[in-house]
Amino acid sequence: MQPMGLGTSLFLIAVGAVLRFAITVTTKDVNIQTVGVILMIVGGIGLVLTVFWMVISTDHRRSLPRDDEQPPTRVRDPGGRY
Repeated sequence: MQPMGLGTSLFLIAVGAVLRFAITVTTKDVNIQTVGVILMIVGGIGLVLTVFWMVISTDHRRSLPRDDEQPPTRVRDPGGRY
C-alpha cells in the first residue's frame, strides 16, 4: 500500500481550506464549505500516513546492511585481548 504522498496531501489541505474559508457562494445541492472540510480531513490523514511511512522506511533502510559493506574486522591487540 502506497500512501498518497506529501504533495497530494498538502494540495488537498490547501484546496479544502480555500473551499471552506474563501468561497462564500451557496448552492442548493452541495454545501461547498462541507466539501472543504472533508478535503482538509482527507489531506490531513494522508499527511499523517505519508510521514508515518517515511519514518518506517527510513528506519528499515538503516537496519539493513548494504551489499558493498564489509562486516567489521576484529583487530587483536598484542596483549591477546579483543
